[in-house]
Amino acid sequence: MEKKGALIVISGFSGAGKGTLVKRLLSDYDRFALSISMTTRAPREGEEDGREYFFVSRETFEKTIAENGLLEHAEYCGNYYGTPKAYVESKLSEGVDVILEIEVQGAFQIKKIFPEAVLFFVTPPSAKILEERLRGRGTESDEVIRKRLLRADEEAELMEQYDYVLVNDSLEECIKDAVSYIDAAKATPLRNKDFINQLKEELDSFSKGV
Repeated sequence: MEKKGALIVISGFSGAGKGTLVKRLLSDYDRFALSISMTTRAPREGEEDGREYFFVSRETFEKTIAENGLLEHAEYCGNYYGTPKAYVESKLSEGVDVILEIEVQGAFQIKKIFPEAVLFFVTPPSAKILEERLRGRGTESDEVIRKRLLRADEEAELMEQYDYVLVNDSLEECIKDAVSYIDAAKATPLRNKDFINQLKEELDSFSKGV
């Protein structure tokens, strides 16, 4: 039986370390690929089309929306951002596990369209450690940190709707847990419907022939 890849959605508080987790999964395991988003914003210096983003016109983006070609999309600061369905489905059919790092609203959009998606929420062990990590960056004002903590408070209300919570205390342990949970999720009946249906048909045919 050919195994399809899993669509892995990773969300989490700002400062929880989800970006670092994603980078390590991609560098440590060749089974993963990062979903490339489509955007209407202009490329920044050093960015390449098809690597950081698929850069398109607003007209092309809205046409893609109308054709139901995106798993999710949102408008931020005057530009569209979204996840192309064709790219993700192509990778999954190759047996690649596709990672999508996205905010909570987009994660739930994905789950509606793609019920087999595995949703992870990344969090530090405590709110105190979250604040320490945000301050440890040394790049944001007290006001920005306060807003990020307020946002975290709102996001915490939605954590129970995720499939797994990853507590990022030790990055190495967090990586091991993520891979273990992904393997477990891929074995569930929901994500093996085609195999189950094929097996049921074979058994039904066999039993009729006995």
